[in-house]
Order: sequence, then C-alpha cells, then structure tokens
Amino acid sequence: MSKEQLDLMLQLSAQFPPPEGDPRGMRAWFEAINERTPVADGAIVERVGSGPAGGDLIRLPGSDDSRLIVYFHGGGFVFGSSRSHRVVASHLARASGCMVLAADYRLAPEHPAPTAHEDAFAVYRWALGEGRPASRIALCGDSAGGNLAIGAAIRARDAGLPVPAALMLMSPALDLADELESHRTPSDAPLVTPRLMEFFNMLYIGRGDRRAPAINPLHADLSGLPPTLVHVGSWELLLDDSKEVAARIADAGGCVELKVWEGMCHSWQLWAPMLDEGMASIEEAGAFLRHHLN
Repeated sequence: MSKEQLDLMLQLSAQFPPPEGDPRGMRAWFEAINERTPVADGAIVERVGSGPAGGDLIRLPGSDDSRLIVYFHGGGFVFGSSRSHRVVASHLARASGCMVLAADYRLAPEHPAPTAHEDAFAVYRWALGEGRPASRIALCGDSAGGNLAIGAAIRARDAGLPVPAALMLMSPALDLADELESHRTPSDAPLVTPRLMEFFNMLYIGRGDRRAPAINPLHADLSGLPPTLVHVGSWELLLDDSKEVAARIADAGGCVELKVWEGMCHSWQLWAPMLDEGMASIEEAGAFLRHHLN
C-alpha cells in the first residue's frame, strides 16, 4: 500500500474541512477541492441532455462509441457533480476504451428522496433511447452514486426493461438505516463519519422510510442483476455495505466479485493521479466493464 501517498492526501484534506451544516457551502467546497485534479490526457468532454439534470459525455481518441458506461458521482445525494468526479470518469473512459457518461442528478435538500433515484433511472432510459442495446451499457458509481447505479438496474428490471451488461460499485452507500456493524463500531475512519452520514440522510430522506426498497437496495429484490464488481476500502464506515450487498446478490443467484482494498479510505479513487491504489481501482473497474461490454 502507498501509505505515504494516502497520508499526504489525508493531511491535505484536513487543511480544508467542509463547512458543516450548509449544503450550498459544501457544494462549493467540494467543487473547489476537486477542480484542479488532473483528468485523463486527451479527454474530450461534451455536455448532453441525459435525464433531468444532463451530464458530461467523455471520450478519448480511439474510444469505442458503441459502448457506454454511465457513471453516477457520490456526495451523499447532497453535493458532487459530473465535474467534481471527472478524474474518475475520464480515467474510467481511458481504462475501459469506452465512452463514459458522467451523469448529473438533482440534489437534496431541494430535491429530496426519491428524486435522485428517479433521475438515475431516467438517465438509463436515455442511454437505451440512444439506440444502444443494454448489452452495450454498463452502470457504475461511487458512494451515493453506487446506490444509484444498482438502484437504476433494479428499476429497469422491475419495469420490464433490459438490465445493463454490468454493474461496478465503488464503496456504495447502501445502508441508509445505519444498521450494519461498520456503521456502529467506533473507528478512526476518515472523511465519512456517522455524523456526516446522518446529515446526508436527513437532507435526502428526512423522516421517510430509510429501508424503503426504492432508495435502499439492501432491502430490494437483488435477483436478475448483471455481473457486478464491488470495490471498498478496509478503512471506511461503509465497509459492511459492500460486504452485505455482495453477499445478498450471491444469495439471489447473481455473479458478484467483492474486493476489499487494504488500508484505503472512502472514495480513494478521487485521488487516482496521486495515489497508486486509486488508479489501480479504476484500471480494474475499466477492465471488468470492458470485458462485459464486449
């Protein structure tokens, strides 16, 4: 593990803490700290009207435009954007050789649950409507975006639409009811804390049902999903979310692979250019999606 690299990134992050309790301030803070993160060399970005909030279509010279990865950003359903996560989306395009749609969706608290999930499903319907078969579409996401990726696949199945060819989830935020052990066990895991998770959940769900299958895939029927790859760090609050969803997909008869990255914290892929394991995770995700989109 590149401990020195990770320690440096965490030290730098600690110098710019988020403005807690202010969603608009948190959005500006998050965009600012990610604004200058290097993206893949040669990436071409085109704004498209994919779903209610649009998105950035990213390709590199030589990309196979017949294959599309839809990527949903994280941010607790409160902040984050196609721009803030462009480092992940652009390197995913490079690693996979496919086009990547970095999808935007409407954010809480202005747009509470289940708005983000409805938007994610609308983005998948848009992708199908572009004339590309589901066998050439994969869904990917990190944190809250991982929830949206698997949620969109479940909604597609329930609506009688073809499911995507593959799912790739990076530290998905799935236990919105905070019932799993890694949510309750005291730890020194950085970045995402129980207090921050509660803040996110209150803004997005409020007093609604945090176990509702429409927003909480851990309580949904997980049968009939495509091959799924899950990456999670060993040093994060959401560790058990990944373990649990992988186990439940397997129990439902699905094909799933779980990889726990030793010593990694939440959303370490955002530091890909500066952290070896961040780039390695994206490379493995790209290879997995490329294989299932062929």
